[in-house]
Amino acid sequence: MKKYFFYQFILIGFLISCDTKQEQPLSEEVDWSTVFEKTNGKETFTYQEGIDYLQKLNKHYEKFHVLEYGTTDAGYPLHLGIYTPDENYLPTDFKEKNVLLINNAIHPGEPDGVDASFMLVRNILQGKEDFEVKNTIIAFIPFYNIGGALNRNTGTRANQEGPHSYGFRGNAQNLDLNRDFIKMDSKNMKTLAEIFHLIQPDLFIDTHVSNGADYQYTLTYLASHEGKLGEVGKFVKSTMNPYFEKNMEEKGWPIVPYVNVWGTTPDKGYRQFYDSPRYSSGYAALFNVPSYVIETHMLKPFKQRTQATYEFLKQSILLLEEKGDALTQVMKKERNQQQLATYLPIKWQIDESVADTLNFRGYKGEIIKSKVSGLDRLYYDRSKPYTKKIPFYSGLTVVDSVKVPAAYIIPKGYQKVVEMLKQNNIDVEELPTDIEKQVMTTYIDDFQTVNSPYEGHYLHYDIKTSEKEENIKFLKGDYLIKTDNQSKRFLVEVLTARAQDSYFAWNFFDAILQQKEHFSSYVFEDKAAKLLKENPQLLKELEDAKKRDTEMRKSAYKQLNFIYDRSNHKETSYRRYPVYSVYH
Repeated sequence: MKKYFFYQFILIGFLISCDTKQEQPLSEEVDWSTVFEKTNGKETFTYQEGIDYLQKLNKHYEKFHVLEYGTTDAGYPLHLGIYTPDENYLPTDFKEKNVLLINNAIHPGEPDGVDASFMLVRNILQGKEDFEVKNTIIAFIPFYNIGGALNRNTGTRANQEGPHSYGFRGNAQNLDLNRDFIKMDSKNMKTLAEIFHLIQPDLFIDTHVSNGADYQYTLTYLASHEGKLGEVGKFVKSTMNPYFEKNMEEKGWPIVPYVNVWGTTPDKGYRQFYDSPRYSSGYAALFNVPSYVIETHMLKPFKQRTQATYEFLKQSILLLEEKGDALTQVMKKERNQQQLATYLPIKWQIDESVADTLNFRGYKGEIIKSKVSGLDRLYYDRSKPYTKKIPFYSGLTVVDSVKVPAAYIIPKGYQKVVEMLKQNNIDVEELPTDIEKQVMTTYIDDFQTVNSPYEGHYLHYDIKTSEKEENIKFLKGDYLIKTDNQSKRFLVEVLTARAQDSYFAWNFFDAILQQKEHFSSYVFEDKAAKLLKENPQLLKELEDAKKRDTEMRKSAYKQLNFIYDRSNHKETSYRRYPVYSVYH
């Protein structure tokens, strides 16, 4: 039903936009130069300038439409620009074409993709490109982080060569939205999730500017980790990455995988960045959608960076025109295989026993004395470029897997979690009556927590769990989530407590980590003595524990707590994870 109303809404938006269009493009009467072009690559659009330009394209071209959808933390809707190969094409037919979704200004201080997207779509509309788009819909969000785009300044990008002024990394809540794809603290992400699932892109691109090292490349790329994408991953590594590398090289923009080094130089090799689901590409991978985070290099001029971004986006369209049908078939095959999967991985680590080889173009790194501190500092000498073969470690080894249940049950008190599932296109049912059912329960045995807040959360990690079968009473209205015909990858990674970016890791179940009932020693003393008298086995376990633990021998409270934990007085909800797996 949600999809129906969305399509009704989006159809109305199309009809309104069509009514306001001119019968003929008036490109000869309109100044189509962008701020970027007018300033020779020194400036970028403000938010309002960009939206005005978007609306101007919408007004004059039948193949271009602008939709406003949802809301954001800044109180503005997300705009979605859509280029369609056919003038009368409707979004209800999205899956008849290949769909490219481009997300810009997630970090508004990195605006290269904003200007590149506008200029590329304009040039396609005006027939100025050397190719025709026949089978691809181009959808792009001009400003994802609207709050950050409105918070414009000239100083916060200390490492970056232009533009003169730009937006700020944090959004209206001061969140980094490229850490928010799973936890969905922002209205921006809630809106983006609906757009993502309703247009179902075949390729997702997130535009960024990178730091970390100096090298010759203007643009590097982070592809969705092929080790997490199955059949799609094989296609990414064997077909898509080589396509981009070859074509970008031929156009004068050599590229290389994202240079993932900090505080050192890349000349000895480096690992592929591990993009967990908190990031855009890791999130897209949960739905088997290949994604590229493109990172232009901060030390290259803004004009040069934007030109490289323009070419990569252009090659993305050409890739879908040439290989989109093959990609669609591979994505379908992988989804079908996942529907049959009984186990799915939830944790990987980089395999450093095998490496690809990059013919890397860098600059010599040296340690020199700092003019500020007089101490050692890293310096890249651009007068000493090099090209050398270095190892690139991209292989993944699965280190933890989970059996996929037939369904999950979540008590109705956890409505916020269930709403996040729904926003990710997961179907949820409510139990019609109270029932008692045998399920697999999970207990949180141990975990670590970061020492300071990370994106508004005290993130848990190194989570250890144990499981056991129990008969649990569920109430009418509790939530049942079946895994048939659902995105199993997504469900498994967010609902398995020990997964890296699970909802438990992001603190949505922290209330279970605190006991709500306990005992007063002077009262429980008599009950504890009675329990030991009635249960010789418990007495033996206590004596054995005291022999092993000298601190317990000295502490009356610890001994009472040992007895309490093994009695029926201990609350069953303590550290019992309220997501229950149903296997039969």
